[in-house]
Amino acid sequence: MSEKMNESDLNALKIAFTYMPKAIEVTKYEYGDSHQKVLDHIEAVREVLLINDVDPDEVYGEVNPEATPNSTY
Repeated sequence: MSEKMNESDLNALKIAFTYMPKAIEVTKYEYGDSHQKVLDHIEAVREVLLINDVDPDEVYGEVNPEATPNSTY
């Protein structure tokens, strides 16, 4: 089991993650031969967020609440 990050480091990782491309956006056309490496990096960050009880799909809204539409359900 991995050790959890301190709150400051975790917050920095969340901010950095919001600037990473989404995996679906990473194509060989856009990233060339390094596209698999970029996908691996995205997955590594997602795994660390999950280990720290953070849902990667919710990070953008947490970091940028003013830019996230309110839910209607």
